[in-house]
Amino acid sequence: MSGVRAIVGFGRTVADLAATEAFYRDGLDFERVAPPEPVPAGQAEAMGFADRRAMQLRMRLGAQSVTFLTVDPPGAPYPPDPAATDPFFQHFAIPVRDMDAATAQLAQVGPTPISRDGAQRLPASSGGVTAYKFRDPDGHPLELIGFPDGPPAARWRHAPGLFLGIDHSAITVADLDAALAFLTGPLGLTVAQRGLNQGPEQARLDGVDDPKVDVIALEPPEPAPHVELLHYRAPATQQRRQSYCPADRAATRSIFSTADPKGLVRRLREAGLSPRASADDAAIYCAGPDGHGFLFVPA
Repeated sequence: MSGVRAIVGFGRTVADLAATEAFYRDGLDFERVAPPEPVPAGQAEAMGFADRRAMQLRMRLGAQSVTFLTVDPPGAPYPPDPAATDPFFQHFAIPVRDMDAATAQLAQVGPTPISRDGAQRLPASSGGVTAYKFRDPDGHPLELIGFPDGPPAARWRHAPGLFLGIDHSAITVADLDAALAFLTGPLGLTVAQRGLNQGPEQARLDGVDDPKVDVIALEPPEPAPHVELLHYRAPATQQRRQSYCPADRAATRSIFSTADPKGLVRRLREAGLSPRASADDAAIYCAGPDGHGFLFVPA
């Protein structure tokens, strides 16, 4: 099987590693894994950093990790006035043990809110979760989420702390069929759940008027964390630039492990995509149909 095995981390491009570390450490209890260091050569090659100086800071929340990159010279800045319907939208959903305590700690680092009127409790038809969306200093979106019961709550029940880890990453897509074909085809993910979220609570959560959004959860063979697709039937996905290279500040990457890098490259090309692999097969980078970044590393 030349698909993927698991999500082993996430990556984000930022302007300032020190400011990013302070925000995620003090506001969300992330811990530094190692001091800032050069991006590994294979990953830098696959992401197209041959003519740039790229540094990374690895941080961890529970069992999940995020790698923050700075690039010199920098790429494009984060677009102004971003919205949940932008095709470059990608958030991390962070389960919390106590939403009031979590939002109080987060408030100390000055997040930019996406949600209106604080955390929102969604109706049972939308999962019954309590959630709050906001942005980090660069504009990247995040979500705090409280699961009321069921398998998601059980999955995080024994995780320590107030902020428990990263449950999933959600990406906004303009072409739902193309996104599903990419994730279930060459990547081999499985559709685990489908829903249609709408109503006043969803509007306040997303910071948009009268939303109607398909939410599709897809799982790799090792299902945690997983990917969710957000497809806005209304309001329509904004017609913005969709292609952001890894040096651009809007860039976020889902990092997957694969047991067969060469086979995965072949399948991506057969699907009409343009993966870029390092000479030593240490990393593969590919943009999905809506421009979201995917980095693949050997299992």
